[in-house]
Amino acid sequence: LKARVEGVRVYARVDPAQKIRIVQALQSHGQFVAMTGDGVNDAPALKAADIGVAMGKGGTDVAREASSLVLLDDNFATIVAAVREGRRIYDNIRKSVVFLLPTNGAQSLVILVAVLLGIALPLSPVQILWINLVCAVTLTVALAGEPAEPGIMTRPPRSAKEQVLNGRMLVLVLVVSVLIGGAALWIFEAEQRLTGSYAQAQTSAVLMLALGQLAFLFNCRRLNSSSLTWRVLTGNNTVWISCAAMLALQVVFTYAPFMNQWFDSAPISLRQWGTTAALAVGVFLVVEAVKAVLRATERR
Repeated sequence: LKARVEGVRVYARVDPAQKIRIVQALQSHGQFVAMTGDGVNDAPALKAADIGVAMGKGGTDVAREASSLVLLDDNFATIVAAVREGRRIYDNIRKSVVFLLPTNGAQSLVILVAVLLGIALPLSPVQILWINLVCAVTLTVALAGEPAEPGIMTRPPRSAKEQVLNGRMLVLVLVVSVLIGGAALWIFEAEQRLTGSYAQAQTSAVLMLALGQLAFLFNCRRLNSSSLTWRVLTGNNTVWISCAAMLALQVVFTYAPFMNQWFDSAPISLRQWGTTAALAVGVFLVVEAVKAVLRATERR
C-alpha cells in the first residue's frame, strides 16, 4: 500500500481499519493528510489524520470530538473555500512581513554606511521613528485586506516545514533594503551638494524612504507573480486610502512649521519631489526584475 498509495485517487468500499492504513501510508511519504468522516467507526482515522473533518449535521458526537474541523453545513465545497481563504491569509501575512522588513533594513543601511564613511547622518532618531510610524499606520494596513491572487488554487501544496520567510523572500528583502537605502543615501548627498541645506537633504532622504516603501507596496501586492499589470491597481480600495494618508502625512511633515521644528525637516521644491518619485519608480521596476529572476530560479 505504501508503494502504491500516491498513485491512487479513488477508493471504494473502505472499512474504518483501512482508512487508518491509507492515512498512515500517505503520512509515511511526508504528506499532510485530511480525512473526512461522520460515524463512530471513523473516529480513529479522523484522529490519526493531520486534519480530521467531521460532518456537523449528520455526524456523530464522537466523530466531531475526534476532528480538528467540523463542517456545519455538511458541504464538501466548504473545504475548498476554507483552503482558498487559508492560502489568502497566509499570503497576506507573508506580504506584510516582507513589506515591513526592508523599512528597517534600509534605515539601518543608511545609518551604517554614513557612520562607516564618516559623513553627516542622513536621518535623525526622530525621523527614523517618523518613517516607522507612517509605514506601520498607513501602508501595512492595506496588505491585510488583499484579495486572493489569480491562480491561488492551482499552486501545489506548500511544505508544512516551510517558513514564512523562505530563501526567495529573504533575498527579496535584502535586495529591496539595499535599493531603498542606497537611493536615500544618494539623494541625501545629491541634495546637500545642490542646496547646501542639511535639513532639506534629510527631508529628501525621509521622503525617499517613504516613497520607496510606497512603490514596494505595489510589488508586494503580487508577491508570487508580476505586478506589471493593471490588476495591481484594482481590487483593494484600502491601498489607495493608505497611499493618500501616507502622502498627506509626508506633506505635513515637510511643510507644517511645527513639524519642521519637531523633526528638523524643511520645505522642499517640486523638483526634489519629482526626483524622489522617479527613484521610487526605478525601485519598483528593479524589484519586478528581481522577482522575475527569483521565480525563474525557483522553477528550475
